[in-house]
Amino acid sequence: MHAWLCENPVGVEALSWKELPTPTPGPGQVLIRIEAASLNFPDLLIVQNKYQMKPPLPFVPGSEYAGVVEAVGEGVTHVQLGQSVACLSGTGGFGTHTLAPAALCMPLPPGFPPVDAAAFIMIYATSWHALMDRAALQPGETVLVLGAAGGVGTAAIQLAKAAGARVIAAASSDEKCELCRQQGADATINYSVHTPEQGLRDEIKRLTDGKGPDVIYDPVGGAFAEPAFRSIGWRGRYLVVGFASGPIPSLPLNLTLLKGASIVGVFWGDFARREPKANAQMMQTLAGLYAKGQIKPVIDQTLPMAELKHAYAIMGSRAVKGKLVMVN
Repeated sequence: MHAWLCENPVGVEALSWKELPTPTPGPGQVLIRIEAASLNFPDLLIVQNKYQMKPPLPFVPGSEYAGVVEAVGEGVTHVQLGQSVACLSGTGGFGTHTLAPAALCMPLPPGFPPVDAAAFIMIYATSWHALMDRAALQPGETVLVLGAAGGVGTAAIQLAKAAGARVIAAASSDEKCELCRQQGADATINYSVHTPEQGLRDEIKRLTDGKGPDVIYDPVGGAFAEPAFRSIGWRGRYLVVGFASGPIPSLPLNLTLLKGASIVGVFWGDFARREPKANAQMMQTLAGLYAKGQIKPVIDQTLPMAELKHAYAIMGSRAVKGKLVMVN
């Protein structure tokens, strides 16, 4: 097998494409021949030694991928040889093969292409857990999605619309706002025009007739958090999904009192670990929504696995709309 190996997590430039022994699965593991792997924000952080999970060195990055099971270890029953699966294991995806815990593999129904499958689990599991589980989103409520043109953002738009909500999507350009409208957003905010420092809060207020959004989905953090939270409606739920802009914001807690609002943490990975039955049920629901055509990953582009460093550069430029997917 071949894989991109990270022997020193000082950045993308330290990754090297190497031939490695093809491993044999142990108990509870499967060997997957990787057909596609998506690039997620944690994949950028992990090779810079900035992610909360720090795998032992050396490691192969690539948190999310899809492929075909080529070997199964002892005790594996829910996936079989030759079966197509998707997996989000945190590492291992940027190569031709990987070992994965069978428990983390999602068997794919017929007609689920590997590129879509490789871009599916993280964005839809995170967004469903956030909107439906943590925020208890109801039909007719208004959701503000920040960073709405990215992977989790486009997933959040689709899921909120499927749940009968009104969606306001905020993104950094007219082109990205147009993409959000194509995904179902009812209104958009270009925050390069209505900036966090001037105009964002007023535009949110205008688009909600002064009431504010019921739910704010925030994978961005930084300077966007406070003006967005100041706009939240009565009994609103502010979903802390991530900090793609870099800085972790501080919010004045008196606002929660004045708004009767909640700040709600969203950590899908630990939810999946602590509540595996609920997570499995959620994934089944999401697969059903995909089969009905109600959700579909937005794929910015696919690139050969050999061009991983170029893909990282594209992601670092914040030019990505939806997901980047590497293919073998």
